[in-house]
Amino acid sequence: MEVNDEKAISWIEVKKILMKKEKEKELGYEQKNALEHLRKFCKIPESKAEKIVEELKKIEKLKDKHIVNILNFLPENLDDVRILFANERVVLTDEDKKKILKTVKDNR
Repeated sequence: MEVNDEKAISWIEVKKILMKKEKEKELGYEQKNALEHLRKFCKIPESKAEKIVEELKKIEKLKDKHIVNILNFLPENLDDVRILFANERVVLTDEDKKKILKTVKDNR
């Protein structure tokens, strides 16, 4: 198998894909477990997720993979944001971190 492209996608998108496949055919063991996990822990509606993504794209320093991580984990405080970016080479100002938190809190 050859990989042509790599793209980070959110848990919401994965859940949507797996639910669609579940209707078409029986899922494999790993897929069933993943979907069960996502049904338990991925509670944000797709419409709110889209709003969060739109707002986060306005922060120029954030790449798609950063936005997906924020959307997946929905940080609740500055420490959560720091943890998400601990191993990244992106340097966020305190203002950027506060914008991220405000965006997540306003669209929960």
